[in-house]
Amino acid sequence: MKELYGITKDGKEVYSYSMENSNGMKAVVINYGAILDKLYVPDKNGNVVDVVLCSSNIAEYEADSNFFGATVGPSANRIANAEVPIDGVIYNMLKNDGENNLHSDVLAGIHKRIWDATEGENSVTFSIDVKDGEFGLPGNRTMKVTYTLTDDNGIKIDYYATSDKNTVYNMTNHSHFNLAGHNSGSVLDHVLTLNASKFTPVVAGAIPTGEFEDVTDSILGFTKAKRVGQDIMADNEQLKLVNGYDFNYIVDDFDGSLREIATLEDPVSGRIMKVISDQPGVQLYTDNWVENAPGKDGYVYQPRHGLCLETQAYPDSIHHDNFPDVVYGPGKDYVTTTIYRFE
Repeated sequence: MKELYGITKDGKEVYSYSMENSNGMKAVVINYGAILDKLYVPDKNGNVVDVVLCSSNIAEYEADSNFFGATVGPSANRIANAEVPIDGVIYNMLKNDGENNLHSDVLAGIHKRIWDATEGENSVTFSIDVKDGEFGLPGNRTMKVTYTLTDDNGIKIDYYATSDKNTVYNMTNHSHFNLAGHNSGSVLDHVLTLNASKFTPVVAGAIPTGEFEDVTDSILGFTKAKRVGQDIMADNEQLKLVNGYDFNYIVDDFDGSLREIATLEDPVSGRIMKVISDQPGVQLYTDNWVENAPGKDGYVYQPRHGLCLETQAYPDSIHHDNFPDVVYGPGKDYVTTTIYRFE
């Protein structure tokens, strides 16, 4: 169902699109930023609440710097020195995170633009065109994101992107989840498991060193089910560098197929979220820098009120030959799928 959501500061109309399945699950997406705006999920007793942190109106989304629910691209996460080498040419992106680039453009990225929308059967496809040189990257580019609400309680996100020149693609969805409900406070008692026995350690600025480090028996790891807050305040150099968890974890036995890579559970409500993806990495972010952020129903979000599980290639892959290839262009389209499925 399509409805008028609001009007941007420059007078453009924004629309919401609602999807509902037979199990009482409902998703609402908007064509501003191709954002997942609401996600209503039943608990073990059938009580339905919204489990994603988001802004409450278009003005708040325009001011938001937390990427609530947003489609991020063409390059998510960080790129060292905001420099992108492609085919012997150095392309300069915006330095918006110290000397580095974060999420292409925090203030004017694709998450701050209105996308074209096409409704399908319990699905919505958003598309946007980006001109050669925008965000400092080459290629006339088209990006598409399809949200589908499935009968097995999954919100399925399909990405497809093309370019007429070699360019960088590494897209993700930046939903902040709280399985107890978006206005329920801390997620530190949520229990997380990651199918990832290694991660990419970082230096100051959260830029990967290029190494792979085993976290099987580390306080940084989640190979066994563990409370998110169990070790978050530990005396650990990596945790201190990013004020909590904000790390890329390497999916075990990655082969490019869709596979379960994470499980998140709220023990009180009984909601369980499975993350299924064909991506080689997942960024765990524990809302370390979310502070006094206006949210839905008048609620104000603070640190640790949500967490993100952003499926993607590794941060700064363009500078590391041992990281996944993120260059796409003529003859090589960007195609990937992630599913957040609830039990």
